[in-house]
Amino acid sequence: MATDRPNGFVARALGMVERAGNRLPDPATLFVLLGAAVLVLSWVGAREGWSVADPRDPAKRIVVDSLLDAEGIRWMLTGALRNFLDFPPLAIVLVAMLGIGVAERTGLFTALIKLLVAVTPSRLLVPAVVFIGVCSNVASDAGYVVLPPLAAGMFAMVGRSPLVAIAAVTFGVAGGFSANLVVSSLDPLLSSLTEGAARAVDPDAVVQPTCNYWFMMASTPFLTLVGWFVTAKVVEPRFTREEVDAQIAAGGVQRGAPRLSREEVRGLVAAFLALAAAGGAFAAMALVPGWPLSGQMTRPGTTSLVPTWSEAIVPMILVLFLVPGVAYGLASGEIRSDRCVARRMGDAMSSMGTYLVLAFFAGQAIAWFRQSNLTSVLGVAGGEAIRATGFGEGPMIAAIVVVVAGINLFVSSASAKWAFLAPILVPMLATAGMRPELVQCAYRVGDSCTNPIAPLSPYLVVILIAIQRYRKDAGLGTLIALLVPYCAAALVLWTLFLVAWNALGIPLGF
Repeated sequence: MATDRPNGFVARALGMVERAGNRLPDPATLFVLLGAAVLVLSWVGAREGWSVADPRDPAKRIVVDSLLDAEGIRWMLTGALRNFLDFPPLAIVLVAMLGIGVAERTGLFTALIKLLVAVTPSRLLVPAVVFIGVCSNVASDAGYVVLPPLAAGMFAMVGRSPLVAIAAVTFGVAGGFSANLVVSSLDPLLSSLTEGAARAVDPDAVVQPTCNYWFMMASTPFLTLVGWFVTAKVVEPRFTREEVDAQIAAGGVQRGAPRLSREEVRGLVAAFLALAAAGGAFAAMALVPGWPLSGQMTRPGTTSLVPTWSEAIVPMILVLFLVPGVAYGLASGEIRSDRCVARRMGDAMSSMGTYLVLAFFAGQAIAWFRQSNLTSVLGVAGGEAIRATGFGEGPMIAAIVVVVAGINLFVSSASAKWAFLAPILVPMLATAGMRPELVQCAYRVGDSCTNPIAPLSPYLVVILIAIQRYRKDAGLGTLIALLVPYCAAALVLWTLFLVAWNALGIPLGF
């Protein structure tokens, strides 16, 4: 709960981080500057001959390509629209918002928040939102879009800081991205890359998608406890009572003991029935052999096999919010015709202007970074840095985590990094007796720890927009100051958890 502002070293340091970060330019401008830096580095790298051996084919080299020559400029101009449309979260955010907008503007979210607050003890709100955030990666990246506003609303309704809620749930979603109680679409994607790299040493090597399952399942409650501790001891005490009241007022949330009206109860019942019907239909499509979403398929642009349903996650999210939202609106009287549904979709899209501006410039900068081969060179160089340490198994695990966590600040895609690091780390460490499953597990820990503050994460702007609803002057400094304590705690504690797990000889998975 909010108290007088603490004057400890950590609080002062985070305050300095926030003030310095908020003096940075607008996020859209930052991506413009990043793009300019990429152009300069690509020109310098091409001129100086920066290159690394391609781990997938040692006979070839990956060289930095200049984007300031005729071919590079032509590519940037002709590919600008494609770079914008290929911006990773663009489809998820815009398509999902069609359904989320209906659910939010018919009152379903408000009623759902009241219900969650009523059934969740106040002291357990923090672990509840962190736990849900960690488990949300089973739906790919949907947690970034859906959970922050829900968590913020829950906290605001009971008089607690909505910014704290956003920080806690973001740590769960991003910092705990690799952990889960079930196997997610990330598991087969990474294991296929690990298996291919392991066969460079052992042609018969097999790496199952469940090879890290036991550890990642145990990491789910572990990270929930880490997030709970950091929130209670570091993040929430930073805000005074007056600041919390100002955040709640800015968000327009009505405080007080939640009471569901008769119309809201009727609407929730209809929404749950509609959700069960839609969710059941999708589950049947995924589980019944021969049905549309069953089996596996090749992910477009790769050779990796993934569950078919995981490639349909965006339209599934749309339906799973739209159908309950419409059902709630019809049962509660908020929707009286099809025009009401279309109008609420339009209202949701009208609020996305700022996001579209950010998405355009972020899409260009990230695509330029990838096209110049700077991402590949950075990934391979990071792998070589780990190799050069020459540590024993325990310190080597820590070295992998730390180096990958650093690389993750600049190369956010988990599969892209592992595609370049696996052919280096897995064979090299296999000759030293380290199992491919352990190398992959260490990679996953490092890849997750710094996700919440990765500047090139395409979802950083989504979280920032959620924060700005409750604090209009918030900038990147606010976001980073909120999330740095979680990242630091996870980097240290989760690494120690993995080292201890391995030292005790507990299987990582099956």
